[in-house]
Amino acid sequence: MKKLKLAGAVIVAGALLAACSGTGQEDDTAESKDLTYAVITHSSPGDAFWDRVKSGAEQAGKDYGVEINYSNDPDPAKQSQLIDGAVADKVDGIVVSMANPDGLESSIKKAVAAGVPVVSINSGIDRWQEFGAITHIGQSEAIAGEAVGERLKEEGLSKGICVVQEAGNVGLEERCKAAAGTFGGDMENLQVDGTDDNAVTSTITSKLQADSDIDVVLTLGGQYAIDAVSAVDAAGSDATVATFDLSADVVKNIEDGKILFAVDQQPYVQGFLGVTTLYLKSINGNDVGGGQPINSGPAFVTKDNAADVAKFAEEGTR
Repeated sequence: MKKLKLAGAVIVAGALLAACSGTGQEDDTAESKDLTYAVITHSSPGDAFWDRVKSGAEQAGKDYGVEINYSNDPDPAKQSQLIDGAVADKVDGIVVSMANPDGLESSIKKAVAAGVPVVSINSGIDRWQEFGAITHIGQSEAIAGEAVGERLKEEGLSKGICVVQEAGNVGLEERCKAAAGTFGGDMENLQVDGTDDNAVTSTITSKLQADSDIDVVLTLGGQYAIDAVSAVDAAGSDATVATFDLSADVVKNIEDGKILFAVDQQPYVQGFLGVTTLYLKSINGNDVGGGQPINSGPAFVTKDNAADVAKFAEEGTR
């Protein structure tokens, strides 16, 4: 794992250096101004995690003087249409998240066949090579999930629920499966409607009230951790809350002892480096990643380091 992180750090550092000085030209050249990249994700409306991905991509666009067209749809069929539309618009590259790889396979392969470079981010770490993408930027959900399960086990917890906010998302399912595998106790998946925070809180509350033996609620997104904190209070439960992904509110709750930890896969990095990878491909013909994915996480945020992360979380870059 340390070797993977080191390799990822070296690749990222080299990519950023090359982006700044690889051509010996200024970023405001006519060539860079003419580049347009599409960033197409499976985000639902109002998802704070994906707001950070979008911010990272847009900041990279400003830094390199290129146009970023961001679009999203949680329906894989509609996301595929967005990919097809970007190819028809003759964009210079596509950044795409693959929560449902099978549903996007045809469109992504068509994009690659049309000569449009593709970078996958966030979800799809096991399929990007098969589809012809340059690289994948994100975290191994298996490695992250296993680390979470081990930490919960070390806390002496024994019965948990893993809150899944998006049906059919292979990355979320893998997180729960990996966490359950190392947890050592019972862990049950709980499906919720991630588009409605009130419904998420209500569903978790009902589950905690029905089973007082549940001693940990594991959520898979920062905003749902906040819902879980409210649910624990409403149910009069002593359950511990832990989560994947980060927000300013999550950091504050970690500092206050209401959330045990958060696993940060750094969505801002995914958006920023997704665009960076395409930019380097456009101006230098670089293929970043060396045939391996670039790890943006996992990074654990606990009470010990939450204060150091708080500023960046407030700014929307963590």
